[in-house]
Amino acid sequence: MNWWSFIVLPLISAFIGWVTNWVAIKMLFHPKEPVRFLGITIQGIFPKRQHQFALSLGKLVSKELLSFGDIEARITSPDNLKKIMPVVEVHIDEFLRHKLKEAFPMISMFIGDKTVNQLKGIFMAELETIFPVLMQQYMKNLQQELDLEKIVVEKVSNFSSDKLESILYQIMSREFRFVEIIGGVLGFIIGLAQVLIIHFTL
Repeated sequence: MNWWSFIVLPLISAFIGWVTNWVAIKMLFHPKEPVRFLGITIQGIFPKRQHQFALSLGKLVSKELLSFGDIEARITSPDNLKKIMPVVEVHIDEFLRHKLKEAFPMISMFIGDKTVNQLKGIFMAELETIFPVLMQQYMKNLQQELDLEKIVVEKVSNFSSDKLESILYQIMSREFRFVEIIGGVLGFIIGLAQVLIIHFTL
């Protein structure tokens, strides 16, 4: 066997392995529309199963990634409520010192700083009790009005094939490239093994 066979044949096998994996990746998305060939219907996996993909993604998002239970727990947590209380306090202070007196000028004669601070303290204590209840009720109403699973399913199902391909390539471009390279490497190894087997058996 000629020495060039040890180089050319593995390179040819590597090229075949790379092309095979490249074609396999492309067939995930193409053809985008069903094509009939010799009685067989051919279509890219993702375009063909886009609706099933949307259903699975919708369930994943609504039940695992972004459930209303998780959102409610975050919104009604004591730490988050404490973060917004200073903002609420500023608005209550503004209301008692200015807006209330503007609406009822006679009250200004009876409400001084001490009274404002007392009223503000009462309001803040009550709001700390009421806020969690209000937010829980708000989340229940929101959950009835917003179906996260349905929204995700509709959005993904309505993606154009080009947009879906673009999104998946953005997420998995490195993985796709790795699969192509692995195809070439394995092809080269197989080609080299074939050359060695032929060389030592002849």
